[in-house]
Amino acid sequence: MTEQDADFSAEKAQPLTYADGAAWLAGEASGDFLASLVLPEVAKRMDGAPQFGVGGEKMLAAGLEGWYPANRLSVRGYVEVLKKLPGILMLRRAMLKRVSDIRPRVFVGVDAPDFNLGVEAKLKAAGIRTVHFVSPSIWAWRPERIHKIRAAVDHMLLVFPFEEEIYKRENVPATYIGHPLAGVIPMVPDTEGARRKLGIETNGEPVFAVLPGSRKDEIFGCGPVFFEACERVIERIGAGHFVVPAIDAQAREWIASVATRNRRLSERLTVVTGQSHAVLESADAVLVASGTAALEAALYKKPMVVGYAMPALSALIMKDKGLIPYVSLPNILAGRAIVPEFLHYYCTADAMACSLIDQLKDSRRKTLEDIFTGMHESLLRPTADLAAEAIMQTAGAARR
Repeated sequence: MTEQDADFSAEKAQPLTYADGAAWLAGEASGDFLASLVLPEVAKRMDGAPQFGVGGEKMLAAGLEGWYPANRLSVRGYVEVLKKLPGILMLRRAMLKRVSDIRPRVFVGVDAPDFNLGVEAKLKAAGIRTVHFVSPSIWAWRPERIHKIRAAVDHMLLVFPFEEEIYKRENVPATYIGHPLAGVIPMVPDTEGARRKLGIETNGEPVFAVLPGSRKDEIFGCGPVFFEACERVIERIGAGHFVVPAIDAQAREWIASVATRNRRLSERLTVVTGQSHAVLESADAVLVASGTAALEAALYKKPMVVGYAMPALSALIMKDKGLIPYVSLPNILAGRAIVPEFLHYYCTADAMACSLIDQLKDSRRKTLEDIFTGMHESLLRPTADLAAEAIMQTAGAARR
């Protein structure tokens, strides 16, 4: 705790209220996880003041007082957003009103930039200090968003080292805090230990982790082609055990309903709830949707194939908007194509099955292990401390 924080605490003779705390908003499973690692440290530095807003199960377990279900914001693609737009707008209005009325010391928006930056801009204009946790990928596409960020955010928390120079150049206050996952995932994975934990008996067969996404529209969008690819793997090598993590019981039912359409796969499939890290750690190779899960696979030093299937219209809208030729974080961080990507029209079962089998080669495994270890080391920082310090410094400017 800084001297300024101590002075502030000393002034508080009455019980701490919402105005003494922080509002949080995370609408995705990945954001829920990242914020859950930082929230307890912020609460500690605020002397136990309320932490409240929108978050998932991990943030709730970390001490968040939840206002609305986080899954109301979980959508993907341009077209899919339209279906949930009325509910999203209603939540946005309700969140803005409640936070504006309370006037907490700081508002922390976690990822979900299309939603959070709009909320942050209005709160900042109203005099409430704002922090955004996880920069939008302006280095990959839509660089013009930096102007919206400047108008909406008092301080940006960066999880990748190369982002620092971008924000410094644009004169937007920012702090590189490392990636929270780098401090949670072990540098050397315990593959056999993870298999014992999951009760996987391999009988010498390769284990494949399959992660089509955590949301319903990802499971039903990416799942069919992912699981068909697994079926093709079995046809070609006559072996394999496939493990799929589900974020909750409902997602487990969705996964099972899609995966078990493939007869051979259903006999070699294990679906587990809430153990995505153990699933990744147990694998010889990974088939994963692009996103944070691909970075998690890299931190577990696993060969992988990245795929992502989207509705045709969404894919058409996004086509050619990118500034770099990669979408998966391992390739972006490496600055070259170290893992294969099969996206949109190219996300086919045959292509991914062939590539997934290729990931089993010992030479490829060793090469990727070395690359991913260096990547892991570059992302390892005391993230919770750095993030909490930046949040508290930003909150300090709002004290009454």
